Amino acid sequence: MRRSIANVLEGSGIIPVDVMKSREDVTNLIVATKVQKGVTWKSVAEKIGKSKEWTTAACLGQMTMSKEQAEKVAEIFDLPESALSWLQTVPHKGTPGIPSDPILYRLHEVITVYGPTIKELIAEEFGDGIMSAIDFNLTVAREKNEQGDRVSLVLSGKFLPYKDF
Repeated sequence: MRRSIANVLEGSGIIPVDVMKSREDVTNLIVATKVQKGVTWKSVAEKIGKSKEWTTAACLGQMTMSKEQAEKVAEIFDLPESALSWLQTVPHKGTPGIPSDPILYRLHEVITVYGPTIKELIAEEFGDGIMSAIDFNLTVAREKNEQGDRVSLVLSGKFLPYKDF
C-alpha cells in the first residue's frame, strides 16, 4: 500500500498533518505532494474548473478557495480535513522584501525598471488611476522563437480612476 506524502511527513515530525496549524503548512504539503505524485498545476486547474494561473496562486496560498474547490484540491493532494478551512481562509497576500528566487527577482527587476514607464503610459492612455489587481487576469504562455522560446506574461486589470471628493 502506497503511503501519502502526508503520512510520510507526519511520521517524520516535519508537519503534524492531523491538525494543520497554518496556511503555510497546507501550502508546503500541497507542494510536497505535487512533487511526489507528479501532478501539474494545469491538471489541478482542469479538475477545479479555474485557470492554471489562479489555481497555482490559490494552491500557493495567495487566493481564497470556495468549499467545493477546497474539497477537490484536498482530494487531489490527499490533504487532511484540517486543511479545508485554511484553503478557504482569506490569506495575507504577497511577500515582504526583494525576492531571492531568480524568476521572482527578475519580475521585481522588470517592475523596478519599467514600472515608471508603465505608470506613465497607463496615465496617458486612461488618466489618473490604477490597474486593479482584484479585477485582474494573468496569462502565462510560451512563445516560440528562433532564438529561443520566450515567456509571455499578460497582465489584464480593470482601470480604476481616482475620484474627486
